[in-house]
Amino acid sequence: MPAVSKGDGMRGLAVFISDIRNCKSKEAEIKRINKELANIRSKFKGDKALDGYSKKKYVCKLLFIFLLGHDIDFGHMEAVNLLSSNKYTEKQIGYLFISVLVNSNSELIRLINNAIKNDLSSRNPTFMCLALHCIANVGSREMAEAFASEIPRILVAGDTMDSVKQSAALCLLRLYKTSPDLVLMGEWTSRVVHLLNDQHMGVVTAAISLITCLSQKNPDEFKTCVSLAVSRLSRIVSSASTDLQDYTYYFVPAPWLSCKLLRLLQCYPPPEDGAVKGRLVECLETILNKAQEPPKSKKVQHSNAKNAILFEAIALIIHYDSEPNLLVRACNQLGQFLQHRETNLRYLALESMCTLASSEFSHEAVKTHIETVINALKTERDVSVRQRAADLLYAMCDRSNAKQIVAEMLSYLETADYSIREEMVLKVAILAEKYAVDYSWYVDTILNLIRIAGDYVSEEVWYRVIQIVINRDDVQGYAAKTVFEALQAPACHENMVKVGGYILGEFGNLIAGDPRSSPLVQFNLLHSKFHLCSVPTRALLLSAYIKFINLFPETKATIQEVLRCDSQIRNSDVELQQRAVEYLKLSSIASTDVLATVLEEMPPFPERESSILAKLKKKKGPGTVSVTDLEDSKREGGELNGGGERGPDTAAMASSNASTPSPSADLLGIRSAAPLGAPASAGSLLVDVFSEAGPAAPSAAVNDDGFLRDLDQPTETCDSLLVEGSGDSDSAPPSEEDPAPPLPEADELLNKFVCKNNGVLFENQLLQIGIKSEYRQNLGRMYLFYGNKTSVQFAGFTTTVSYPGELQSHILFLNVQTKPVEPLVEAGAQIQQVLNIECLTDFSDAPLLNIKFSSRLQWSFNVPLVERGLLPSFLHGSLSAHGALPVTINKFFQPTEMTSHDFFQRWKQLSQPQQEAQKIFKANHGMDTEVLKAKLLGLGSALLEDVDPNPENYVCAGVIQTKGQQVGCLLRLEPNSQAQMYRLTLRCSKDSVSKRLCELLAEQF
Repeated sequence: MPAVSKGDGMRGLAVFISDIRNCKSKEAEIKRINKELANIRSKFKGDKALDGYSKKKYVCKLLFIFLLGHDIDFGHMEAVNLLSSNKYTEKQIGYLFISVLVNSNSELIRLINNAIKNDLSSRNPTFMCLALHCIANVGSREMAEAFASEIPRILVAGDTMDSVKQSAALCLLRLYKTSPDLVLMGEWTSRVVHLLNDQHMGVVTAAISLITCLSQKNPDEFKTCVSLAVSRLSRIVSSASTDLQDYTYYFVPAPWLSCKLLRLLQCYPPPEDGAVKGRLVECLETILNKAQEPPKSKKVQHSNAKNAILFEAIALIIHYDSEPNLLVRACNQLGQFLQHRETNLRYLALESMCTLASSEFSHEAVKTHIETVINALKTERDVSVRQRAADLLYAMCDRSNAKQIVAEMLSYLETADYSIREEMVLKVAILAEKYAVDYSWYVDTILNLIRIAGDYVSEEVWYRVIQIVINRDDVQGYAAKTVFEALQAPACHENMVKVGGYILGEFGNLIAGDPRSSPLVQFNLLHSKFHLCSVPTRALLLSAYIKFINLFPETKATIQEVLRCDSQIRNSDVELQQRAVEYLKLSSIASTDVLATVLEEMPPFPERESSILAKLKKKKGPGTVSVTDLEDSKREGGELNGGGERGPDTAAMASSNASTPSPSADLLGIRSAAPLGAPASAGSLLVDVFSEAGPAAPSAAVNDDGFLRDLDQPTETCDSLLVEGSGDSDSAPPSEEDPAPPLPEADELLNKFVCKNNGVLFENQLLQIGIKSEYRQNLGRMYLFYGNKTSVQFAGFTTTVSYPGELQSHILFLNVQTKPVEPLVEAGAQIQQVLNIECLTDFSDAPLLNIKFSSRLQWSFNVPLVERGLLPSFLHGSLSAHGALPVTINKFFQPTEMTSHDFFQRWKQLSQPQQEAQKIFKANHGMDTEVLKAKLLGLGSALLEDVDPNPENYVCAGVIQTKGQQVGCLLRLEPNSQAQMYRLTLRCSKDSVSKRLCELLAEQF
C-alpha cells in the first residue's frame, strides 16, 4: 500500500472529530454535527469546483457522521467522483464510502460498476485490489452479474500480481456465497485448482478457501484438488520452521494453511490412489508425532497453533474412519487433553472423542477414559464442558457399561444445571431403554428419573415406559409394586402420579393380594394425590377409578361416591365433568359383562422406534427432523408400521376393546412390519394404492416423477380418482407447446419402487397406471390398475410381459403369470389386472410391461417411450407403450434377526473380494434418520439395532429367497453428515447379488 504523505493528514477532519469528542451532551453533539452537515452541503452545492483533497475530506466527515449513527442522504455522487481520481488516498476513501453507504439498489450502481471496470482493466495492482475489495464488501447480486465472469480470469492470469490474486480469490468466494448460480467456474476449474501449487503461500491460503467452498457444492469437478492438497500438506508438515520463515508462526510452519488443507480433505473420501493415500497417512502420523514433542516455546500462541493443526488432523482421521491405528492414536492423544489445565482444550477433546466413540475401531479405546469423563462431569466448573462430558458418556455407552453410566448420569442430575437437565433426562431415558437387559431395571431407572427431575421429564418419556410395561407381561407386576411404593412418598411429582394412575388402573390386581396394597388402599393412595394435580392428570385418574370398578367390584360404592360429589359432576372443567358423569352412569347401568368388555385391559401398543429419539434430535437444533419430516418418512415407509405413535390417551384407556397381536420383544420396536392384506375389490384396492401418501399432505400433490396428481383424497368411486378427459373427440387438439409429462426412464421407475410397493407407476394425458404388490419368500403378487383419463373408449386393450437382456436367455429367472384384462376400458373408468410372480433365481433386469390399445382420438400426443409412428394424427389411432415393471431382487428379501456377535462373525465369513460390493457416494437426498430407517426397512431386510459400535451406522441382514437357492445378505450403511456422503457395503453369499443390491441402494440415499 502506498505511503500516505503528511499533506494527506486532513487537519479539518481531525478538528471535527476532536470537537465531537469534547461535546458535553448529546444535544451539543447533534448541534455540532448539523452545523458541519450544513457546511458540507453548501460546499458541495457551491459554484466553486472542489479539488480532490477537499472532496476526500468532506466525504470522510460524512462517513464519520454515519458511523456515529446519523443518516446521510447526500454526498454519494462526490464519493463516486473520487473513484476516477488517480491518487490512492482519494480513490480509497471513495471506495470506503461506497462500501459502507451505497445501497445495491442505488441509481449510482451503474456508474460505480463502470469505475470498478476501469480499475480492474488498469493493470495497476493497487487500484485492482481496491476495486476487488469493494466488490467483496458490497457483494450484491448486481455486482455478481457484472463481474463474476471477469474475476476468475484475473485470478488465473499469469501476469497478475500475487496480492491481486489473493484479493481476487477472496472476492470470488464472497460472490459465490451470495450468488452461487452466477459464479460458474467452467473452463477455469482446473486452473483454479492448480493455484494450490502456487509458489506464493498467501495465494495458496486465499485460493484454498475458495476451493473448499466450491468443493462442498461440486465435489466431482474439483476432486483433482485432493492430490495437490496432500502434496502441499506434505511439504509443509515435513519442513522445518526455518524453511517457511515468512509464514512461520511461533515455530509452527504455516498453521492457517495447514488447517485449511486438512479441512479441504474432509470434503472427500479417502484417496483411491495408494501413493497419495500413503503420503497422506504419513502426514497425519507426522502431525500426531509433532504434537507429542516438547514445546519449542512457552507462549500460548505456539501451543494454540500446534493444537489447531492437531485437532483438524484428528477430524480428518475421524472423517475417513478407515485407519484403525490412527484412530486409536488420536483417541489416546485426546485422552491426554481431558485433564489439561486449559478449559478450551478439555472441551475440544471431549467433543472430538464423542465422534471417535461412534467408530468401530476406536470405541473400545474411548471407553478406557470413562472414569476421567465421569470425573469431568462431576467437577468441571464450566457448564459447556460438563455438557460435552455428558454427551461423551452417552456416545461411549454400550451394554457393558450402561448401568454404570446411567447411574452416574442420574447422580449428576440431582445437581445438574437447569439448562441441560431436559437433554440429560432424554439421554438417560434412551440409554435405559436401549440397553435394558432386565426390564425391572428399566422401570426402576425411569421412576428414579421422574423422582429426581420430574419437571424435566417430557410426556414422551412416561408414555414410553407405559408402552413397554403394557407390552411386557413379565414386568407388569413388578411395575405395579414399584410405582405403588413410589406413590407413598409425601411429595410426589405429578408425572409419577400419571404413571402410577395408569399402571395401577391396568395392573393393580397383580398386587392386590397383599393387604398392604389392597384395592381400597390403592384407591385411597391415588385419590390422596387428586386435589394436587392438574386437569389432564385428574382426567387420567378418573379413568383409573372406573378401571378399578372393573378390577375390584368391592370398590364400586366408594368410587361412585367420589364421582357423584359436586366437585366432580359440577366441575367447571368440561372434560372432568363429562368424564365423571359418563363414568358414574356407566358403572350404574352397565352389567358386569358389558363393563368387563368396555374396560378390558389395554391391548399391546404397536412396536416402533421410540419417540424419545426424535425429541432428543429436536433438542439438538439445526439438522434435525421436523414433525412434518417424520410424518413424511412414515408415509414413505408405506407398509412399515402405519400411523403415528400412540400415546397412552386417557379416553382410549377407558374404552379399549380392540385387540392387537403381541409384538416382538424389542424395546425400541423398529422391526415389526404390518403385513399387507389382500384386497377385497378393485375399488378398495385403488384407494389403498393411493392411501400411502397420507391423509392430508399437500406437498404430495406432486409425486416423485413430477406427475401432477392429487393422491390424498380418494373418494368412494374409483372413477373420481381419474382426471377428466380434456373434452370429447371433437375438441381442438392440444398445443404442441404443452406436451404431456414424460414417462420416466426404466431405471428411474425401478429406483422409485425399490423401497416401497405401492404408488403411481405411470401417468400421462391418456392413461394412469397404479400398482400395489406384496411378496412372501420367493413368491409375489402384483395388482395393476389401468385408468382411462380421456372422454373416449379404449378398445382392444391388451397387456403382455416380456423379458429384456439376461431374462431372454435360455435360463428362466422369473416366472410371471398374468391374468387377462378386459379389452374395453370405458371413458373415465379403470380396470384391474393381477400378476403372480415367482423368483426362480437371482436376476438383474426387470421384466417389461407392454400395453396396446386403440382409441377414437383426434389428437397426437407427445409421449416418450411411445412409438410415434403408431399414434398418427387422424381420427382412428392405436397406441403401443412399454415400461419396466418394478420387480427387483430385494423384493424377495426375508428379514433375519442377528446379534452383534453373529453379525460380525458372518461378516468375516463373507470376506472373499467377489462377495463384497462397496460404493462411496454423495447424498442424493436429505440425511434424516427417520427417512433412512424407513427406506432400509422398506428394502425388506431386518434393520439391526445395537450391532454396529457406531450408533450412527445402519446394519441390515436378510436372505434372498429364490426357488433354487437362498442368498444370505449383510448390509452396512455409514453416513457422514458433515461431508454429506455415504459408504455402502454389501456382502452376500453370491457376488452378482452384492453388485445388484449395491447399485439399487446407492440411488436411494
